[in-house]
Amino acid sequence: MYINTFNAAMQKRFGKKMYRLSLDYNFGCPNRDGAVGVGGCVFCSQPGAGNFAGRGETLDEKLTAAKEKIAAKAGGDCGYIAYFQSYTNTYAPIETLREIFTQAAEHPAVDALSIATRPDCLPPETLALLAEINRKKPIWVELGLQTANEATAAYINRCYPLPVYDAAVRELHARGVEVVTHMILGLPRETEEDMLHTARHIAAVGSEGIKLQLLHVLKNTRLAEDFAKGAFDVLSMEAYADILCAILPTLPRDMVIHRYTGDGDKRELIAPLWSGDKKRTLNYINRILKERDITQGSAVQGEANAEG
Repeated sequence: MYINTFNAAMQKRFGKKMYRLSLDYNFGCPNRDGAVGVGGCVFCSQPGAGNFAGRGETLDEKLTAAKEKIAAKAGGDCGYIAYFQSYTNTYAPIETLREIFTQAAEHPAVDALSIATRPDCLPPETLALLAEINRKKPIWVELGLQTANEATAAYINRCYPLPVYDAAVRELHARGVEVVTHMILGLPRETEEDMLHTARHIAAVGSEGIKLQLLHVLKNTRLAEDFAKGAFDVLSMEAYADILCAILPTLPRDMVIHRYTGDGDKRELIAPLWSGDKKRTLNYINRILKERDITQGSAVQGEANAEG
């Protein structure tokens, strides 16, 4: 068994355990304010994926609040990643972005920056700024692809086509900036082959990392309305683990697996309820991966050998 986990990769890169400090700057989103769409993606809750973010007026206040949220598990010699998580974190005037990202890059408690955004929110001046910040502290940009299936993308109201994602990855790589791609498993009407196709596409464009996310149905979302109507069903824990076992061998050995699944705010979670027990879920996934001797990249190596 071999998986290039986030913890292992960060330990190798920084020499210590790293924790993300989720920050909320309330940047907004063009898929909410009418610039490209309204209402946001069907699965997105009101806080724009920032349910667990640290809040405050200043960067120090936000970092302190975020540290308090992880204090129970963080200890000893560890490092911190300033994680700009909520909404679309390059959707602001360039002067605002420069001030905020520079503050984070120059903060002594921050070892790296992780910036979550949409691929259609990376104009040339923002790309230049990211390259500049990357020379101060390591950064990676997290792109919310979710699926390579255009029909599914239309259903979830993503509001940009797949080539926009591909171009964003190329532009970031041209400037030496790493990419982490978000992918949701269990989107309505998607088959296992659809999900495998998305994983292969993410690998093909050269994304350095991936975040694998279980579809969560949260209160007060359009997805919740469809779920209540019986329009789709969610994955069982067993089915989710099976899909992970199919996907991980197709990903390059050096791609960082930033997570196997994500956290849904228990106060908002409608389904699947089993995902609310994170410890049990991760224990089950890790046991299945070990029992089946899942090796990241094994299918890619097999394909390369067959071609050779």
